[in-house]
Amino acid sequence: MIVDLRSDTVTKPTPAMREAMMQAPVGDDVFGEDPSVIELEKKCASLLGMDAAVFCPSGTMTNQIGIKILTQPYDEVICHKGAHIYKYEGGGLAGNSLVSVRLLEGDRGRISVPEIEANINNVQDVHQPITSGVALENTVVREAGSYYTLDQIKTISDFARKRGLKMHLDGARFFNAIIETGDKAVDYGKHFDSISICLSKGLGAPVGSVLVCKKELEPKARRMRKAFGGGMRQAGFLAAAGTYALNNHITRLKEDHVRAAELGKALAKVSWVKSLMPVDTNIVIFSVTDKTTPEKILNNLAEHQIKAIKFGANEIRLVTHLDFDDAMLEKTIETFKKISA
Repeated sequence: MIVDLRSDTVTKPTPAMREAMMQAPVGDDVFGEDPSVIELEKKCASLLGMDAAVFCPSGTMTNQIGIKILTQPYDEVICHKGAHIYKYEGGGLAGNSLVSVRLLEGDRGRISVPEIEANINNVQDVHQPITSGVALENTVVREAGSYYTLDQIKTISDFARKRGLKMHLDGARFFNAIIETGDKAVDYGKHFDSISICLSKGLGAPVGSVLVCKKELEPKARRMRKAFGGGMRQAGFLAAAGTYALNNHITRLKEDHVRAAELGKALAKVSWVKSLMPVDTNIVIFSVTDKTTPEKILNNLAEHQIKAIKFGANEIRLVTHLDFDDAMLEKTIETFKKISA
C-alpha cells in the first residue's frame, strides 16, 4: 500500500468522475463554444456570487491573471510574506504584472487592517510605488491550512474599498476553509474583485482552476489567459471533472480534516517531532528535533512506502486528500511509532 501525502494534488479521478469526463459534450473553448466549460464557468460564478468566471489550466495562472487585471505596472500589492502568489509562482508578479510586493507578517498567514493601513504608500510620494491591491489566501498553505472567517474578510474588504484598493483571493483551498467556518460561498463575491479557486486539490479533479471575477473584468481576463498560453480547445473533458467535483466532493472535505487532525495527534506523541503547527484543515506541518533531519525522517517514511515532502529547513509537510483513507491513516500512524530519531 503506497501512501502519498505530498499534496492533495496527487489524487486520481474517481470512476464516476471519469465517466462524467467521457460523456462531456465539447467544443472549441477559445471560440467560446465548449458547453461543458460554459457550464462550469456559470456554476462557479453563481456559486461564489460573482458575475463571470474563466476556466484555466492551473491555480498559478488564475492568480497571475487576477493580479494582472487589477493592477498597472509599477503598482504594489500587499500580501502575507509566505503568500503563494509571492513565494511559489516563479516570480510571476514581477514578470507578468511588473508590480512590487509589500510583505506583511500576519498571524499564521492572516493579515489585518492595522497591518494593511500601516503599509499603504503615500500616493503623492513619487519615490514609492502606488499601493493598488490586497491579496489574501484562504486557506494559507504555508501556515498549515489556517483560514479566515468571512467576518474577518469583510473587515479587510470594507477597509480596502474605502482606500480604493482592489481585492484578490487566492482560494486554492477555498472550500476547505468554508467547510470549517460554515460560511456560504455565495457571500464571498461581494468582498473581492477576483477569486481563484482550484479544482485539482482537495476537490479531486485532475486539472484546472477557475478565476471568478466581476463582469467588466472578464474580457481582460480572457485576453490575459490567451497571452499566458492558457487558451484551451476541447477543454470540456477537464471542465466536466471540475463540475463533478463541485457537485460531489465539497462536503467530504471534512473527512480530510478529521484524518489530518489524527495525524497531528499522533505526531505530537513521537520523540522526533520538535513542534507542530495547529492542524486547522487538511495540511500538517511539523519540525523535527535537532537529533535528526527532515531527510532522515522522509527516508524512513519512504521505506514504509509513505511519501511526504520537506517544507522548510527543518520542516515536513503532510496533506490529506480524497485518496487517503482510514486504512492509510492507520498505516501512517503505526509507521510514526516505528521510526526512531
